[in-house]
Amino acid sequence: MKAIRAARAAARERAWALAGDAAPGAGGGLVTVDLDATIVIAHSEKQEAAPTWKKSFGFHPLAAFADHGASGNGEPLAIMLRAGSAGSNTAADHIETTRLALAQLPRHLRRRVLVRTDSGGGTHGFLQWLTAPSRRLHYSVGMTITEDMQAAILQVPAGSWTPAYDGDGQLRDGAWVADITGLLDLDSWPAGMRVIVRKERPHPGAQLRFTDLDGHRFTAFATDARKGQLADLELRHRRRARCEDRIRCAKDTGLRNLPLQGFAQNQLWCEIVALACELLTWTQLLALTGAARRWEPKRLRLRLFSAAGRLVRGGRRLRLRLAQRWPWAGQITAAVTRLQALPSG
Repeated sequence: MKAIRAARAAARERAWALAGDAAPGAGGGLVTVDLDATIVIAHSEKQEAAPTWKKSFGFHPLAAFADHGASGNGEPLAIMLRAGSAGSNTAADHIETTRLALAQLPRHLRRRVLVRTDSGGGTHGFLQWLTAPSRRLHYSVGMTITEDMQAAILQVPAGSWTPAYDGDGQLRDGAWVADITGLLDLDSWPAGMRVIVRKERPHPGAQLRFTDLDGHRFTAFATDARKGQLADLELRHRRRARCEDRIRCAKDTGLRNLPLQGFAQNQLWCEIVALACELLTWTQLLALTGAARRWEPKRLRLRLFSAAGRLVRGGRRLRLRLAQRWPWAGQITAAVTRLQALPSG
């Protein structure tokens, strides 16, 4: 297991170096690491398989993904296999997954990391670990709306709510954000933590929750960011939802079913799944451009990997011949050309 993880880290450092400005953290930016858990159904008795909180049976792995932004996919840094009965907000599991993820990053980037989680990561133990002086990681984590937060929200003046942004960074009608840090007692939380709340009108037909107030739906997150518009910080946090796409890609690449009986064997399977996802992502990062960088595994298989071709030898060269009628033949040849132009060593 250690050898596989070391090889993955070395390959990642090389791939990101070749990608240049397209790599995460290029240009002095932060490397965004998203944490999220998922349910993997087990259809037979396997070691550590157990009933889950969704009333299914199987495993509850916790994964960390490096986000490539809107122009690309992401890649798994760590997939920590857990029993089906594992909790969603267990600080020790979040800490271990983050530790494994940091070990996968190039050493010079490990201090420039933004960790994003849903409310499962909004615990004292996890945030204290993230903000320890030896790490000083940045964070943007979801928070559960408590009674204190509800009382603070009701105290926010109407003029303090500023319009929120949609996914394209444009003003969204019916959604607002506000900073309620000064209205809360945060002495037990890390110093410098801010709590930002978003309120929006529920879409037609949506059922209100008991934490919704005054006919609006509220969500909250905590961050250590000292600068930036509230709407920008909230949009940055909401883009954590791309982690759901990364989980779907992992399930399409082998995580949907754990085929072995032993827990350690299935953890090794998760490492293989992570490696397969990384090979796909690095191929897109180095060889593809445009919308093809965002294609998920099913589309890659259909358009690129299943294309019929013929290897022809002649003139001391090996040539790949593709059917001209294949709609994506040009993208395949361009990708191969880009890969051949990469420096070796």
